[in-house]
Amino acid sequence: MKPIRLLLFFVLILGGCTFFKGDPYRNTPTTGRATISTDETFKPIIEQELDIFKSIYGYTEFNARYVPENEAFNQLLNGDVQLIVASRPLSKLEIAFLNQKKIFPRQTKIATDAIALIVSPKSKDSIISVNQIKDLLTGKIENWNQITPGSKSGKIKAVFDNDKSSIINYLVDSICGGRLVKTNVFALEFNRDVIEYTSTHPGVLGFIGASWITNVSDSLHLSFHKKIKVLSVSDNARPDESNSYKPYQAYMVDKVYPLTRDIYIINAEPRNGLVTGFSAFVASDKGQRIIFKSGVLPAIAPTRVVNIRKDF
Repeated sequence: MKPIRLLLFFVLILGGCTFFKGDPYRNTPTTGRATISTDETFKPIIEQELDIFKSIYGYTEFNARYVPENEAFNQLLNGDVQLIVASRPLSKLEIAFLNQKKIFPRQTKIATDAIALIVSPKSKDSIISVNQIKDLLTGKIENWNQITPGSKSGKIKAVFDNDKSSIINYLVDSICGGRLVKTNVFALEFNRDVIEYTSTHPGVLGFIGASWITNVSDSLHLSFHKKIKVLSVSDNARPDESNSYKPYQAYMVDKVYPLTRDIYIINAEPRNGLVTGFSAFVASDKGQRIIFKSGVLPAIAPTRVVNIRKDF
């Protein structure tokens, strides 16, 4: 019996050694290492998603690249990353290109975002229409008094995060009919730069993602970053307080706030690994609650504006 017991002892020891030599970071939906790319506009959202995901699944590491949207798509098509977050799905040509490589991407809408227009807190301007935004970006409007009669803010300087960002892409394609003038239109690098610059420069009109200005201490998301003033935007040719809206979650539901766009997570992982696990987490109830707290509208948890009458 002793030789048999001794043999069993060595088998257990060797088995244990093999177990501990295993790679805890092997690529599975809840373990591994991955590089992802996302438009910098969505950084506040994705950072929160990654922090929670990593706190739940300890053996995960992510290299998150926050880049202009065009660059994120290039990295996905070139095979540099297997997951991106963007404001549009892949085009038919892009899908066909990936299919030729035997890659069949999965695309999931995870949220509805809004482009917020911000000015200095000292500015007296408070309302702008979609038509006025178009005229500004196509060169027909150059001064604030063309938007708000009597305004003393002077010449308008439109400032964006990056000249290849999703915000520029959206405005050019959806608002400006493919045209954008270069006069008085400037690009910095990050959304945070736009906030800082706009807050200290009267006359500047900044364009940023709504999640960058959400007041995290406000559970109802009815107030914004104190450094800046957020304009109300109207789809009406004659904008006023009754037909103009701020980028609150409730006004993103039916896109009453006119400058809204959907956010997609695009997974091009060949098999189910960490990228697939993270993508599923963002689309899950827990991941959608994180998005809700960020100030934009989650895809599966809409909110409504409820008016309470006091007729009695």
